Amino acid sequence: MVQKKKFYITTPIYYATAAPHLGTLYSTVLADIAARWHRIQNIPTFFLTGTDEHGQKVAQAAQAAGKEPQPFVDQFIEPYKALWRQYSIEYSHFIRTTDSYHVKAIQHWISDLQKKGDIYKGTYEGWYCTPCETFMTEKDYEKGQQNPPCVSCERPTSLVQESCYYFKLSAYQDKLLAFYRENPDFVTPKERLAEVISFVEGGLQDLSISRTTISWGVPFPGDEQHVTYVWADALNNYITGVGYGQQGKEKEFAQWWPADVQVMGKDIVRFHAIYWPAFLMASGLPLPRKLLVHGWIKVGEHKMSKSRGNSVNPQELLNDYGADAVRYYLARQLAITQDGQFTRQDLEQKIGSDLANDLGNLLQRTTMLADKLGFTTLTVDAWNDEEKALYGQAQTVIELFDKEMERGFYHLALAQVWQLLHHANAYFHASSPWKLAGKDDVACQRVLTATCHALHTAGILLWPFMPQKMEQLCERIGRDYQPNQDLVARITQPWTGSFTIRKGDALFIKPEPTVVAEQPEVKKEESYIGIEEFVKVDMRSGTITACEFVDGSDKLLRLTVDVGECGIRNIFSGIRAFYTPEQLIGKQGIFVVNLKPRKMMGSISEGMMLTAEKEDGTITMLTPAVGAKNGSRVK
Repeated sequence: MVQKKKFYITTPIYYATAAPHLGTLYSTVLADIAARWHRIQNIPTFFLTGTDEHGQKVAQAAQAAGKEPQPFVDQFIEPYKALWRQYSIEYSHFIRTTDSYHVKAIQHWISDLQKKGDIYKGTYEGWYCTPCETFMTEKDYEKGQQNPPCVSCERPTSLVQESCYYFKLSAYQDKLLAFYRENPDFVTPKERLAEVISFVEGGLQDLSISRTTISWGVPFPGDEQHVTYVWADALNNYITGVGYGQQGKEKEFAQWWPADVQVMGKDIVRFHAIYWPAFLMASGLPLPRKLLVHGWIKVGEHKMSKSRGNSVNPQELLNDYGADAVRYYLARQLAITQDGQFTRQDLEQKIGSDLANDLGNLLQRTTMLADKLGFTTLTVDAWNDEEKALYGQAQTVIELFDKEMERGFYHLALAQVWQLLHHANAYFHASSPWKLAGKDDVACQRVLTATCHALHTAGILLWPFMPQKMEQLCERIGRDYQPNQDLVARITQPWTGSFTIRKGDALFIKPEPTVVAEQPEVKKEESYIGIEEFVKVDMRSGTITACEFVDGSDKLLRLTVDVGECGIRNIFSGIRAFYTPEQLIGKQGIFVVNLKPRKMMGSISEGMMLTAEKEDGTITMLTPAVGAKNGSRVK
């Protein structure tokens, strides 16, 4: 692990027009996880989030509500902060673009670029999207097209003609392309950067950064007829939030900037990967090291949004399942490399299988057995080969976990921890410490102590994701969570020391399953298909990391599959008569990953495992002839 001097992470700033939704929670949880991962290594960390409170969209929403803009936006700040507190989100600073220091810093920034010749006055005529605060470029629509759809939200745009100030974005086209070439990891995942490069190579037009038809915004310095256009105002929050343009905060700004990671959804990557670097280049400031760009949360076939009526209230999820379970699900189930499906049924299944069974049950079995046998303190003088192997597995997991966290692939980092938990559960079951009690108490204590070490390792690695529950876990085994220390370095040391066992309730409770209406089956027609239909099927290699029987079914097994960049999938397969869960764990197979999610036995199946039927009627899973990287496309 490379020790860093500091870590600075940001979220997008969210429009202050409504209470936070699941999408804003998702971005913020990802940033909080990264911040906590660095704090737990005792690395100085700054985490910035906040609200975007200027612009036409906000002004129109305030007018519709019958309020002035400032009191309108004020009413949403406490709901944001309250929900973040409830979800254990520990930001360092909450910025509002109406904060006076931010307004003054933006005016300073504009004046500085005017002196350098990077901002000039002109006239704008073109199509504009109010919800996205986006001006369309000529390559975004066909010539003569009326009210073309916005490239981001697909809503119709409106024709705008007015005097404005421009930023010389076109002057930075070659510099941006050179930067992308020199920094191929600037955007994660890389596919997003390819889209950005393609856009820039198509030619950049100068960017309008002021408006005269609205008054709600940062007053443009030296021209009272104009207010600063939202992106020139909003993007700069990332530097004003750590002291830019503020007298007496020069050292603070030098300490934190540039940002190490900036988290955002894919719909705003263009602004952050093109406009934002160009602004910084013009100002002579370093560029952020990485943009972590995640996909959309989808409910059914569509992106979750209030306008579609398919949004999910994070407060209701908190009330029903608890903060840590929701945090875990968002990070584990929704791979940043693609859009992710959200269902309550799948959330409940993950709480039951991953959290209650794999993690919580192992803790409960270990501590209850130790308490029953009177082993309030567990200690070991020497390890056998089985425990040494478990320790080696733990060290491998820590190393791989760190690499995935550094990449921003949190779903794969979590998959590594579950590999350790699967090994620990298998070790505990095979060693059967309950059978050793009274016959070989030394061996019994050795098994219980090694299991506690594995649980402690998992608890530290999982703390960024589930801080409340993992602090409870550490307390139950007598390794209380202690901040301001490098706890990751501690779990990489040889397994020594004792554990003080404390009784307690189950760490996670399986929720009562949500009942959903059965969907009518659609009769399939047998027919030939053309190659154009076949190529739509996305088949990938994947490794089964967990497998379990499905209650109420004598045919199905529930598989947890690591499909690499396609994430961790919950897949049902009707092969229970031919395989046991133990036979499948660790096996690599071929899976269809773009199959429409289907409700099965109260949960959601997110793909299909390919199998073949032998002449005797037995079913066998198809596997790659040579081991392939998880997520490799089958062609």
